[in-house]
Amino acid sequence: MKVLGVNALFHDPSAALVVDGRVVGAAEEERFSRRKHGKRPVPFAAWELPEQAMRWCLAQADLDAEDLDAVVYAYDPALAEPIDALGLHDPWDGLRQTYADHVPGFLATALPGLDPAAVQFVAHHVAHAASAGLGLTDRDTDVLVLDGRGEATSHLAGRYEGGRLHALAGQRLPHSLGLLYEDLTEHLGFLRSSDEYKVMALASYGTPRHADALRERIHADGAGGFVTEPVHWSALAKQRAAGEPWTRDHADLAASAQRVLEDTLLDLARWLHDQTGGERLALAGGVALNCVANTRLHAETPYEAILPQPAAGDAGTALGAALTVAAGNGPTTPMPGADLGSRFDDQEIEAALRTAHWPVERPADLASTVADRLAAGGIVAWFQGASEFGPRALGHRSLLADPRDPQNLDRLNAVKGRESFRPVAPMVLEEKAAAIFTRGPLPSPHMLFVHDVRPQWRDRIPAVVHVDGTARVQTVDRASEPRVAALLDAFEARTGVPVLVNTSLNTAGRPMVDSPRDALELFGSAPVEMLVMGPYVLTRPSADGRGADGRGADGRGAGA
Repeated sequence: MKVLGVNALFHDPSAALVVDGRVVGAAEEERFSRRKHGKRPVPFAAWELPEQAMRWCLAQADLDAEDLDAVVYAYDPALAEPIDALGLHDPWDGLRQTYADHVPGFLATALPGLDPAAVQFVAHHVAHAASAGLGLTDRDTDVLVLDGRGEATSHLAGRYEGGRLHALAGQRLPHSLGLLYEDLTEHLGFLRSSDEYKVMALASYGTPRHADALRERIHADGAGGFVTEPVHWSALAKQRAAGEPWTRDHADLAASAQRVLEDTLLDLARWLHDQTGGERLALAGGVALNCVANTRLHAETPYEAILPQPAAGDAGTALGAALTVAAGNGPTTPMPGADLGSRFDDQEIEAALRTAHWPVERPADLASTVADRLAAGGIVAWFQGASEFGPRALGHRSLLADPRDPQNLDRLNAVKGRESFRPVAPMVLEEKAAAIFTRGPLPSPHMLFVHDVRPQWRDRIPAVVHVDGTARVQTVDRASEPRVAALLDAFEARTGVPVLVNTSLNTAGRPMVDSPRDALELFGSAPVEMLVMGPYVLTRPSADGRGADGRGADGRGAGA
């Protein structure tokens, strides 16, 4: 069975293809359109479909639209209610619902040859649930979904048994932890439905002195749901305009909201475990990207394993929608990893480099060449394999640096145009992680938990240690990531440190790099010393015509 999943209605439009129960590919529209998040989450943009991502998915299996057995839209307009009945305030939401009602015709126009009758709808939170409950494991698992909103709810708690979802609870709107966090994001001067992770980072600089006051308005209800009453944010901290300096009051408000969010999630997870006695908890919805909360779920609930979906935001619903329909027609297989997007072979990379007319090397020992540059203080753009599905760079589209130099945090934030309070993450070999990091679960391949950095290591890797002594760790498995593992080995041989700084390969306001052309554009415009694509290395020339490693523009050493 050939199933194409589509997410488009709210934000982060995406597509995913599942063939005979196996995930063939998944990608976000932003990676092709080069427009961050694909579009803004407003009703006027609800009609925009992930046309490039859909076509890319079909190409991965050499399919035409008429070959598809189903196209599944990750929202069911039959479950929607008038916005006033939900207690929300959006006078144009009816336009969004109109687009959803007519999406079979829109999809048939975007995919010539598609029969509109092949279009099916899956409820938004069911699609979220499947992205984790089916996408991450083939074992029975509990699932908890929390985001801004779906058709009429903002939450789902349930359990997958034998590939089937049994819903146990759902929270009706207007109560929404996701919308509440979006409101706070906007109050703190960041872009709502985009910059919520910045609030989490800012929270580490504050103290939760408003937590008790917020708990009166935000708390679990003891029956599997929760309450989020409106909060008068300005009574706790003055609204910050975009670009204004943040203050301790802003950080304290972020810390307070973060603490109450965590406490509410703990109560919800404990309630679910009381109903099921399950061993694993899969997480999806935008709230599942809150890695601080995920770590508390790991540490303070009875679950043996916490499984957040790497594409936990709305992008992941395309995958979940496809898996839901596929699972109704036979067994499905979990996604093989987060690297589900565009892949370019060496010949395609070489062709792009020829077009760019940039001096290039193909070193015999790639890991040693790159490790030398990193150990000498260089920032390296690293482009390998298939692009990641979701917001985390996991060694396929990454900026890498030496964690021993504390100035590299400021350098990377300057390269990317980010706020100075935002941390960067450590990448470490799986077998070395426990000696350096503690508290959070290991292995941690998707960078979705925080870990304490052991005291003896904090001065050795200061660039990746956040102000609270934590780090958002990505562990690297040798078998699945041999090229990254070889680089980590080479860097450790030179420095004694088996860790690298890893942050996403993009600059401010731009999506992560997807193609060789994207990578070359970034390299040409950002102060990055080296670009590595597949087996090829490009080094930025210095003022005297030599590369940062002392080589001339023709790739020969100084003595040649």
